[in-house]
Amino acid sequence: MLAVGAPFHEVRRGAKTLLFQKSALGDRGGLGMETGDRLRDLAQRVGTADVVDALGRVHRHRSHLVDLASPAPDRLLFGPAVTISFFPACEAALPSETFNFPALFSEAVREGGEGRVLVMASNGYPDTSMAGGTKLSLLRHAGVSGLIADGRIRDFDELADTELAVYCRGEAVAWGGATVTPFEANRPVVLGGVGVMPGDYVFAKGSNAVVIPRDQVLDVLEDAERMMGEEADLATRWTAGTPESGRADVR
Repeated sequence: MLAVGAPFHEVRRGAKTLLFQKSALGDRGGLGMETGDRLRDLAQRVGTADVVDALGRVHRHRSHLVDLASPAPDRLLFGPAVTISFFPACEAALPSETFNFPALFSEAVREGGEGRVLVMASNGYPDTSMAGGTKLSLLRHAGVSGLIADGRIRDFDELADTELAVYCRGEAVAWGGATVTPFEANRPVVLGGVGVMPGDYVFAKGSNAVVIPRDQVLDVLEDAERMMGEEADLATRWTAGTPESGRADVR
């Protein structure tokens, strides 16, 4: 059984697991201050569809989530992922003194939370509340920029008055702790058919999100910005009555 707070290799044994731990968790998002500033600047200038298009030019796997809700949908969510995976609640098997949100969140940000994005996987409970304003105050204290969840979140009005960027499947009013409980931290998770590795970059705005592999995030955002410029020029020419043929790839 998972011992919350234990080093990752004590939970998952074997050489392959240790290599995964070092590559995925040992340097979550540590791309350097200059690169980080460049990423944030690019993220402010591109849209979710632009990023999905750019990522689709190098990958064919599903990377996007749609129809998300947010207390502040104009607020950009961007940063490297830390994860918490939820499991059906069972006090006998998963005692709440061990499996609880503060404990699992502390494990998720053990190596630092500044600028990270908390990714919460409900594992089949999209209509269940996964957290509310009180629990999410922990994110603010740790410097986490926001969260994305494939379940529901409570207290939209309260969260709208914070700096957190929050994206989920909708607002909840009922407590969800009797249905699901936080179970594991910083393991690969799946949200809406999209795989998320710890350290992958999450980009969300409006009602949609995209997950970008960490090693390609700069190239993808730069390509998104480049294509935005090319398509803006093309739209200007088409508006002026000079359409071009052979461009089946434009939006």
